[in-house]
Amino acid sequence: MGENIVVFGAAGQLGVELVRVFAARGYSVHSFNRASVDITNLESLERTLAPLDPYAIVNAAAYNQVDVAEQEPQAAYSANALGVRNLALACRQLDALLVHFSTDYVFDGTLGRPYVEEDRPRPLGAYAVSKLAGELYAQAYLDAPLILRTSGVFGPGGMRTARGNFVELMLRLAKSGQPIRVVEDHVASPTYAPALAERTADLVASPHRGLFHAGGGTAISWHDFAAKIFQAAGLTPELRRTDEREYRTAARRPKFSALENARMAACGITAMPSIENALASYFAARGNA
Repeated sequence: MGENIVVFGAAGQLGVELVRVFAARGYSVHSFNRASVDITNLESLERTLAPLDPYAIVNAAAYNQVDVAEQEPQAAYSANALGVRNLALACRQLDALLVHFSTDYVFDGTLGRPYVEEDRPRPLGAYAVSKLAGELYAQAYLDAPLILRTSGVFGPGGMRTARGNFVELMLRLAKSGQPIRVVEDHVASPTYAPALAERTADLVASPHRGLFHAGGGTAISWHDFAAKIFQAAGLTPELRRTDEREYRTAARRPKFSALENARMAACGITAMPSIENALASYFAARGNA
């Protein structure tokens, strides 16, 4: 194949999988992390991208500190919105495809069912607003970007990243020997990073563009997800149910933000693996690490 693919956010748990998958499919992958290229600096970004002549620019970079964003909304907006604007401008200049990852948090979680692409966003906090703004910038500056909304990403890369992921958090808590309390009144679609990277590459190779939901395919509460993690790990810590009234956070979060991958299914993209299969793959990779 040989086309150049640029991946931003390459050090994150999704970014490492994107680099791996695109390279395995024959693309020439150029990967960047926040330290090497700042997407909020348009001049630096254009100087980096121009000689690469990319077929596609894949943006897995994000400011995702949901609660901290309430105290520093400008930092979230700069990375998640203005950074995407810069990438869109660069893509327009280079005639490249922009692939951008957004979030289930653009919704307020009040529908009580998984969201489809046609549902109207209603973000609840600074982080969510900044992510929706990024989508709008991509759509405003480009005729045919590829935007993938996802949810609760976890992957083997989380074993090495600073912030980890929900699976690693649960495993750390299990070692403490103390009861573990996890909310049961928030539902999402936990998404396995390697599977998301594969579907992303499938969409890039297809003629399909626009907005896609790419969640894990199963609507599940965080408490029930924790139970499945412990089952897959062969652990039996004391797991207790709690709710958002006990764990108040600075940012409001949608209570039911699961995603229905309706457009991916309609376009013939392979369905996401089940939670059980995703966790089995995760622990297999973890055991080989």
